Amino acid sequence: MKKKNQDTSLTGAAGEHLVLSRLLSRGILAAQAPRGARKADVLVNHLDDKPPCLIQVKTRSGKGADVGWHMNKKHESVTDKDLYYCFVNLGSVNQDIYVIPAKVVAKVVTESHATWLNTPGKGGKPHKDTDLRRIITEYKNMRLRSAPPGWIEQYKEKWDYFV
Repeated sequence: MKKKNQDTSLTGAAGEHLVLSRLLSRGILAAQAPRGARKADVLVNHLDDKPPCLIQVKTRSGKGADVGWHMNKKHESVTDKDLYYCFVNLGSVNQDIYVIPAKVVAKVVTESHATWLNTPGKGGKPHKDTDLRRIITEYKNMRLRSAPPGWIEQYKEKWDYFV
């Protein structure tokens, strides 16, 4: 069990450092937030008059069938205009990063979970509600207004939010 937790924390740290690297290489002033900081893994401070931004990094190693990132019920209500999520896929060839505003993430998480709850599970039985949510690159079995087919591609490497 301990080895699995270590792997998870290393994966998370790798994602945070990759996001920092991409920001710094573009001349964007960024730093890692202190461990345990609420909402933020990375802090972005602009050198002009723009207000600072917060980034929460979600990292996956590319393993698993859903090609998604775990979220929580609380993410349905996080819509801060200065908060962005970076969804890192270390399993992709280019180690893709999707940069998505919190408001968009909240909509997708809310709508996808509600749709999942209203869709019968195995044997036609209703799904049981949990706090688990997911952001998925392609919601193949759901028709979501907030995440139509190919929805996530517009956010791939979208660093211009911070320029």
